[in-house]
Amino acid sequence: MRFEPISWERLAEAMAGRLDRAEPADGGPWLKVGIDGAPAAPTAELAGHVGDALRLRGRSVLVVGTGGFLRPASLRYEHGRQDPDSYYGDWFDTGALWREVFKPLEPGGNGRVLPDLWDPVTDRATRSPAVPLPPGGVLVLHGPFLLGHWFPFDLTVHLHLSPGALARRTEQAWTLPAFERYENEVGPAETADAVVRADDPRRPAWAGFRD
Repeated sequence: MRFEPISWERLAEAMAGRLDRAEPADGGPWLKVGIDGAPAAPTAELAGHVGDALRLRGRSVLVVGTGGFLRPASLRYEHGRQDPDSYYGDWFDTGALWREVFKPLEPGGNGRVLPDLWDPVTDRATRSPAVPLPPGGVLVLHGPFLLGHWFPFDLTVHLHLSPGALARRTEQAWTLPAFERYENEVGPAETADAVVRADDPRRPAWAGFRD
């Protein structure tokens, strides 16, 4: 696989072009995109660029981060504040993502997506109102550990960091075993529709989309 340099803006344009030619796999009226990567990778930045590129094409877009779908602290810290296995399997409320983000976008759904559910700073529900995504719109979900849950994505991109870059750029070093486990159990670089090398966030590189 040959990786070539690309800017985040050009990558977003390539993704938007791919989505222009895509049909929702579930037969519904909404496309779903997953941008997967550790917190040290610029998943939110790429998600924003993709949203901008799609809006310029006249598409409605809703960008959602998994950071708004953390479980309450009592559940996240049940086995301590620095338990990598809990971080991997128990911090993010995948059930809420299914219920509040994906279910409304199923065929026959009402298209009203909850953009966030829990504020980890106040440890309280955000009480944000649901946001309507019109038919033909695109959901862009970004965050870590997105693959391996059978989320119904129509396009997935994994931002890959080498072990050395991940260690250098991760502020919470205790989480590193969780990302090693993710690599071993899910293999995101083999699972995603496209892989982007992001060791240097100023100089990403990719090898295009898998056919």
